[in-house]
Amino acid sequence: MTWHAFKKHDGKGSGCKFYGAKGKIYKLFWMGDEERVDRVGIFIAEKWVDSVVSVKRHSKRVGILKMVLGNGLLNVFMVYAPHSGKPEEEKENFCNEMFHLVSCIPQNEMVVLAGDMNGHVGSSNVGYDGMHGGSGYGDRMLMDPGS
Repeated sequence: MTWHAFKKHDGKGSGCKFYGAKGKIYKLFWMGDEERVDRVGIFIAEKWVDSVVSVKRHSKRVGILKMVLGNGLLNVFMVYAPHSGKPEEEKENFCNEMFHLVSCIPQNEMVVLAGDMNGHVGSSNVGYDGMHGGSGYGDRMLMDPGS
């Protein structure tokens, strides 16, 4: 299956639109606000578009696309997490929202998290061999599980 998540789009509000050329057409589903900030969206290959059951916006930073995949359901979470400069309360609210939404998905359904989680691993790839190419910028931002 081909799909791509992204966090920003020039369109206001919510909607969908086809992009591409014959044989490589994708449908873009996007959700946002009138201020054109904190938008999320996803491209779905044309052959999968009829499998989409619903696309719902849960907040300005989270949308969920639900689709039939084989004999099951796939929930694709489209997310745009608060960046490091945002207040701690906003980051905590986002994490609580994600925990709540994921915990509401029945265990027999699949979940994929796609988008920008604003994780910062810095320029060092120590501890991330094979996952981080070492071309990052700045210092690593570590999440304290106790906070």
